[in-house]
Amino acid sequence: MRLMLSCTVLIAAAMTGFAADETTLFDSRGRATAYIAEDLTVYLWSGKPVAYLFPDSRRDGFHVYGFNGKHLGWFVRGLARDHEGEGVCGIKGVLARTEIEPIKSIKEIKPIKSIREIPPIRPIFSRVWSETPCRLFLFAGADY
Repeated sequence: MRLMLSCTVLIAAAMTGFAADETTLFDSRGRATAYIAEDLTVYLWSGKPVAYLFPDSRRDGFHVYGFNGKHLGWFVRGLARDHEGEGVCGIKGVLARTEIEPIKSIKEIKPIKSIREIPPIRPIFSRVWSETPCRLFLFAGADY
């Protein structure tokens, strides 16, 4: 319970400049691409729920899981990272610049979460942006 509370405090501290219940994720060009809702569900800007954050009990931050059960990467200190340790999405304040956020679409109903894959060993995080766009990274977790 303490670990869960600590993780929640960590993510709240990492999310500066966010609305009371949602945190915007920007791609490498600073465009609003997705957002994290209060319940740690990740929605694309279109309103489609594609992933969720699950506390990493061994380290700081969260695992990023798709509703299809796939482990997509990690969310640590305001950056979502892929399995190579490269950045794919980030919050305002972590990125050098961000564009104005457009109006969000209505949220779709969340699917049932599939059984989670066992996460791979976490790589050493790099300072490089992934060639995979944020939207594609997250969409890999969509439950079709």
